[in-house]
Amino acid sequence: MGRDIEQRGRYASALVFAVLFFSLLALHIPLLRLPYFWDEAGYYIPAARDLLLHGTLIPDSTPSNGHPPLVMAYLALAWKVFGYNPVVTRTAMLAVAAFALLGVFRLAQRAANREVAIASVICTALYPVFFAQSTLAHLDLAAAAFTFWGLLAYIENRRWEVVLWFSLAVLAKETALLAPLALFAWEAPKALLKLDPPRERAYSLDSTALAVPSIPAKVPLVIPSEARDLGSSHSQPKPRFLVALAPRNDRVRMLLVPIIPLALWYAFHYWRTGFVFGNPEFFRYNVKATMQPLRVLFALGLRLWQLLGYLNLYFLTVGAVLAMWLPPVRDNGKERERIALDVQFSFLAVIAAYVIAMAVVGGAVLARYMLPVVPLGIIICVSTLRRRARLWRGVIAMVALAFVAALLINPPHGFSIEDNLAYRDYILLHQRAEEFAEVRYPMAKVLTAWPANDELTRPYLGYVTRPMRVLRIEDFSAPQILAAANLRADFDVALVFSTKYEPPHPWFERWRKWQQWKTQFFGYHRDVPPDVAAQVLGGRLVYTEIRHGQWIGVIEMERIEEAVLHLHGATQ
Repeated sequence: MGRDIEQRGRYASALVFAVLFFSLLALHIPLLRLPYFWDEAGYYIPAARDLLLHGTLIPDSTPSNGHPPLVMAYLALAWKVFGYNPVVTRTAMLAVAAFALLGVFRLAQRAANREVAIASVICTALYPVFFAQSTLAHLDLAAAAFTFWGLLAYIENRRWEVVLWFSLAVLAKETALLAPLALFAWEAPKALLKLDPPRERAYSLDSTALAVPSIPAKVPLVIPSEARDLGSSHSQPKPRFLVALAPRNDRVRMLLVPIIPLALWYAFHYWRTGFVFGNPEFFRYNVKATMQPLRVLFALGLRLWQLLGYLNLYFLTVGAVLAMWLPPVRDNGKERERIALDVQFSFLAVIAAYVIAMAVVGGAVLARYMLPVVPLGIIICVSTLRRRARLWRGVIAMVALAFVAALLINPPHGFSIEDNLAYRDYILLHQRAEEFAEVRYPMAKVLTAWPANDELTRPYLGYVTRPMRVLRIEDFSAPQILAAANLRADFDVALVFSTKYEPPHPWFERWRKWQQWKTQFFGYHRDVPPDVAAQVLGGRLVYTEIRHGQWIGVIEMERIEEAVLHLHGATQ
C-alpha cells in the first residue's frame, strides 16, 4: 500500500514537471536562439565547452573562478547528446527551472497545501529575476532547485535525501552551503535543550508530596549512553556542543555532510591550480574588496530590498503584512491553517543566512544570488494571504500582473540588466553592431571592453563568424577613453556600449556623497556616450543604436592621411 502511494506520488510529480517545463518552454520561445550573455559568455559557457572538448573540470580558455563543476558538466552532457547550440543550452536550463518550480510546488504543498503551492509556483515563475534566469547558463538557479528539494527532505525528515540534495546544491554553487549550515544553526540549540544531561536533583527527606524515594548520595547518576564519554569508566557528560552531534541527532549531523564534497572539490582545485577559491583577481573582487563595514551595511540594505521589494516584489510582501491585521478566515467554523511555526523559522533561518552572507561577500550585489531564498519568502507570503484574506486569489493575480510589468518595463532606478528582459535588448544591440563591424572591418583591430572582447574573439558565443583582433580597456568611463585616445594608433575601430542601465531620471543623482559611495564600494562609473567618445578618440561614429535605455556605437578611426585628405577636400 505504501509503495503504491509513493509510486502514484512520483507519477504526479512527473506530470507536474512536464506541465511546468512545457509552459516555460512556450513562454521562452523568443529567447531560445539568443547568443550568450555577459557572465555566460565570460565564464560559464567557455568553462563548459572546455569540459566538453578536453574533459577537464578546470577551464583552460578562461581563468578559473573556483566554482564547482556540476552545472558545467550538465551543459557539456547536453551538448554531447544534442549538439552544441544556444537552443540546446537554453532548453537544458529551462529543464532546471522546471525542476526548481517543481521543488517550490512540493515544498509549499508539504508546508501548507495545494492552493498555496500553485499560487507560489505562479508567482515564482513570473518573478522577473527567476524568469530571466530560467534560460541563462548561470549557477544560481540550479543551486536554488537543489536547495528547495533539500528543504523538502529536511521537513519530511528524510535524512539521506537531505544529504543528497544539499550535496548537489553545493556542487552547483558553493554558496548553497549556507542553507544546511543555517538549518544546523537552527537545529543545534534545540538538540542541546533536548539532550542536555539530567542533573541530580535534591529531594527533601520530609517531602511527602512526591511519591519518589530520595536518591542516596553515593549512587552514581545514570545518564543516556549517547551523552556520556564512552572512553571513560566514569559517567561524565560531553561538552554541550558535542551533545548536538550525538548519534540520536542524525537529523542535525546530516546537515554537515555537504561540507565534504565541497571540501573535496576545493582540494582538487588547489591541486590543479594552486588556488583554493579561484584566481586571485576573482577572490579579491568578491571577498577581499568587500570586507568594509560601510559597504556591508549598504549591501545589507540592498539584499533586504531584493528579498522584500525588488521589481514589484513589494506588492506581495506589503499585501502579506496588511493581511496580518486581519483575523484568520474560517471555513465551516474552522480557521484556515498556517505553515507550522517550526517550518517558518527554518525558512527564516535560511533566508537570514543568505541576506547576511551575501551582504558580506560578492563584488556585484546581484539579485540572482538570492534565488534560493526569495521563493521561500513567496511561500510564506502566499500562505499568509490565503489564511487571512478572502479575496487572496485576486491579490495573487495583481502580484502576477505586477511581475509581468516589471519583466517588460525597466524600473525608475538603476538595476542589473540580467534581472528582466533588458538582457535581450543588450544581446540584440551587440549582435547587430558586431555583425556590422565584422562585415565592414573584417581585418580591423577593435578597441572595446568586457564582455564584448570575448564576443568578438570567440565565434562559438554566437556574435561573429570568425575571431577579430581586439584591444581591451576596462570600461568606457572618461579616464579610460582618455587613456585610449593616446593609443589611437593601436586600433582601427572602437566598439563602445553602455555597460549598465541608466534611468532617465536617476534617484539621488544630485547627492554627491551617494555617487561617491557607489563608485568606491560598487565600481560605479558613467559611460561616455558614443558621440562624445568619437570626438575624444578622434574618430567618426559610423553606427549607433539605442534600445530602451541601452546604446551601442561603432567608431571608425581616422588616420593622419585620411584626415589630411578630408581637410583637403573640404578646402577645395
